[in-house]
Amino acid sequence: MQDLGDSYVWVLALHVISVIAWMAGLLYLPRLFVYHAEATPGSEMSETFKVMERRLLRVIMNPAMIGVWIFGIWNLVLGEWWREPWMHAKLTLVVILTVYHHLLARWRKDFAEDRNTRSAKFYRMTNEVPTVIMIGIVILVLVKPF
Repeated sequence: MQDLGDSYVWVLALHVISVIAWMAGLLYLPRLFVYHAEATPGSEMSETFKVMERRLLRVIMNPAMIGVWIFGIWNLVLGEWWREPWMHAKLTLVVILTVYHHLLARWRKDFAEDRNTRSAKFYRMTNEVPTVIMIGIVILVLVKPF
């Protein structure tokens, strides 16, 4: 890797920390939805899930996603990575993860208003989306196949 200086390494560290926190939430929130979909609306369990889901999204996932974008763009500029084809592919996958994040936020609102119509199986399947995208991103960043 080219010598980009101390600021690049610090910004990269903050980006990686943000990615880890965001991915944890992207993997955990749909898992909560699996259990919430099986709970009776209005039950104590359902109400507990509502609190957990809201806090996870607002306190961890939203700030982490914002950090991913801020520190990622900062590093993109510092390292002049916008010229690299693998980076274009990576950014496309990050945009897809961001759209997925917003879908999760919408589904959380459905649960909060007792309007969920999706099954636990649906949420189990959607839970695989961030894993597949994460694998693609890691390969693009480390292998730089093109």
